[in-house]
Amino acid sequence: MRSIQFILHKYNFLLIFLPIIAITIAACGQVITLTPTPTPAPTPTVALELIAATVLPTSTPAPYTPEPTPTPTVTSTPVVHTIQTGESLLSIASQYGVSVAALQDANGILDPRLLQIGQQLVIPRPEEVAEDAVGTPTPTPLPVAVENIYFSETTIGGVWVLGEAVNTSGVPLEQVRVLVSLLDEDDQELAQADGMVALDLLDINARAPFAILFGATSGRFEQYHAVASHAIPAYMGSYYRDLEVRNLQSEGERFASYTVSGTIYNAGPEEAVETQVVLTAYDGLGRVIAMRKVAPEFNVVPRGGETNFTAILAPVGGPVERIEAVAQGRRRTATP
Repeated sequence: MRSIQFILHKYNFLLIFLPIIAITIAACGQVITLTPTPTPAPTPTVALELIAATVLPTSTPAPYTPEPTPTPTVTSTPVVHTIQTGESLLSIASQYGVSVAALQDANGILDPRLLQIGQQLVIPRPEEVAEDAVGTPTPTPLPVAVENIYFSETTIGGVWVLGEAVNTSGVPLEQVRVLVSLLDEDDQELAQADGMVALDLLDINARAPFAILFGATSGRFEQYHAVASHAIPAYMGSYYRDLEVRNLQSEGERFASYTVSGTIYNAGPEEAVETQVVLTAYDGLGRVIAMRKVAPEFNVVPRGGETNFTAILAPVGGPVERIEAVAQGRRRTATP
C-alpha cells in the first residue's frame, strides 16, 4: 500500500514539473534574429546660388525750413487832442487833416454840440481813413428804409443830416449804417458820408435815429440820396430785450434845448448790462430834429430793478412835437 502511495506521489510531482521543464527547453532552443541597423541615406546637398544684393539708394531728407521768426508789429501811439476853448469838431478835423465824419466815427460822437472843454478826442491815423475810403463799396439796396430826414445848416457852412432807419427786412438787424450823398442840380456828387444808427439792435419794424455831420461843401446841394449801406442779421443771444422806459418827462422851450428824464425798468428774468437809452425828438411833420444816446445812472440793472437817466436834447429845428425813448442792453452771459 505504501508503495502505491509513493508511486502516486512521484507521479503527481512529475505532472507539476514536466510543463516547466518543457517551457525551459523551448526557451533555450529559440533562435533570435537581430534586425541590422539601417545605413542612413546621405543628406542631399542644396546648391546655394549667391545673388548680388541690390543696394537701395539712401534717401535724402528734405531740407528743413525753419519757421519764420515773427516780427513784432509796432503799434503807433494814438494821437489824442484835448478840446480847448473856441474849438469845434470842424476846426479840429482841419487841424489834423481828417474829415469830420472820420473824427466823429473814431470817437462815437453823435452830437458834436455836446462836446466839452477838456474832453479828449482820438485822432484817426491817415492810413485808417484811407483804408476806410478804399473799402467803402457802392451801396447795395438793403431792406431798410431811410425816412423822416431833416437838414440843418451850421453857422460855419456845414450841414447836419438827421433821420431814422426802419427795419423792413422781416428779421432783426445789427450794425446798420446809413449813407447820405449830397448832389448839386446836375446830379453831381458834392459830398458823401455815412454813420451808424443809434440802436445796436434794430428789431423788426423798429426805428433807429442817426445824425451825420457834413463839413463845408464845395457848392450848395440841391438834392440828396440816403440809403442803408450796411446791415447784417442780428445775433439775438447777446441782446437783452426786456427793458422798458417809464416815467418819461421833458422840460424846455419848443425851439430850445430839452431836459429829458425817465426810468429804465428791467421786466425780464435776467440781469441786464451795458444799458443805454436812445432819445429821439420829432417835429410836427414827423422829421427827426434831435437824437442822443445816453447812459443811465447805473448801466447794470438786476431783474426787477430800475435805474434813472437824465439828458439834454438840443433840436436843430422845431418846434418839438414829441420825444421818444428806447432802452437797450445786453445779457451778462450770451446764449445762442
